[in-house]
Amino acid sequence: MSPADEEYAAEASGFQTGYRHRPEVIVRAETAADVAAAVGHAAAHRLPLAVQATGHGLTRPLPGGVLVSTRRMTGVRVDPAARTAWIAAGTRWGEVVTEAARYGLAPLSGSGPGVGAVSYTLGGGIGLLAREFGYAADHVRAAGLVTADARVRHVTADGDGDPELFWALRGGGGGFGVVTGLEIGLVPVERFYGGQLIFDGAFADEVLETWREWTATVPDELTSSVTLLPYPDLPALPEPLRGRYVVQVQIAYDGDEAEGERLVAPLRAAGPRIVERLRTMPFTESARVYNEPDRPHAYQGGNALLGEKLPDREALRTVRELTGPEAPAMTVLSLRHMGGALSREPAVPNAVTGRDAGWLMVVLSVLEDGTTPAGLRALHDRVMRAVSPWTAGSNLNFRYGRGAWPPPGGGRDAHADEVRARLAEVKAAVDPTNLFRFHSAHGT
Repeated sequence: MSPADEEYAAEASGFQTGYRHRPEVIVRAETAADVAAAVGHAAAHRLPLAVQATGHGLTRPLPGGVLVSTRRMTGVRVDPAARTAWIAAGTRWGEVVTEAARYGLAPLSGSGPGVGAVSYTLGGGIGLLAREFGYAADHVRAAGLVTADARVRHVTADGDGDPELFWALRGGGGGFGVVTGLEIGLVPVERFYGGQLIFDGAFADEVLETWREWTATVPDELTSSVTLLPYPDLPALPEPLRGRYVVQVQIAYDGDEAEGERLVAPLRAAGPRIVERLRTMPFTESARVYNEPDRPHAYQGGNALLGEKLPDREALRTVRELTGPEAPAMTVLSLRHMGGALSREPAVPNAVTGRDAGWLMVVLSVLEDGTTPAGLRALHDRVMRAVSPWTAGSNLNFRYGRGAWPPPGGGRDAHADEVRARLAEVKAAVDPTNLFRFHSAHGT
């Protein structure tokens, strides 16, 4: 498909509308053989190549070259006895959740059912129950991969499956080939207790402090986050939230409701709730924990992995003020509680780093009329500077757009120096001409 084709614009588009690939050729892949043909063509003509499934995390738009669209490569095969699933490259989490639930199992999926399961997992993957089970990348068993030589490969931790490449694929940030599918481990979770507590933004300081102290008391089976955001004044929104700046505490607990209620009780002391949505629910309804928008839109943002302690009150207040209702664009600030299984190395090591982080801070702004990428980047830089003394790195899955922060290097990259050096060796071995220089793992 070329730019002259009627369906070109729709095929090049994704969930992220602020940035868009503009390739010379789009290959609408349906099989691994289609992918191999596209890679062979790009390599023969020395054209850069990018891959897009859902387009949630597009950070480096492709100018020219070849775009491999994997959105048609969908499907899930569950092996209930082994507690595994094979997921094709373009499969979204909603499909995996539904299929796994038929067998009383669940994947280590994230907050949105429309996100591409493969790209999310390759970037690490911090799921709803991450503190109990670790990163999604920790549970990958095998990968289908087309490398720069247009060869279709089955990559595993075994000696014949190229264990060094297998290490790099899981959390390495992409650029090693086109992943056509993954075999992932599933967990025996059918139901969980969770949802949201929503407070008025006037109580932001109290909620943040209460949540900070509370997280030190909870078990690994409980994963939580706090999100501060202004809701637009739209008729489609519930009356209690319309046009208000709020603080949302999101909770997912793998346990019974009575114990969940006991664990959550201290949070209610932070102030009156506008809305309370906590209950036991099937994992098929897990998207209700975050209730994220499912319509494509333009956005930009970045993240910082923080140390064992959250920034002090003054730094958090600065961050809150910068991202609050007076920000130049609608801005969402999120703090996620890390630790637990996220801090432990998996049985088969991978390239995910930052396991000593206690927290993840994410800032995301909507690109709308009157805002520019440069302006939002300046805002995000100010936010990140406020927490720089506590910053130890960043996470691949939460980098949004060309204004993504932190920049590489300076001790704030997504990988430690020794991991980055090892990844470079793998890259040189499998893609010496840097064919996949526009191919990233985080959401594209």
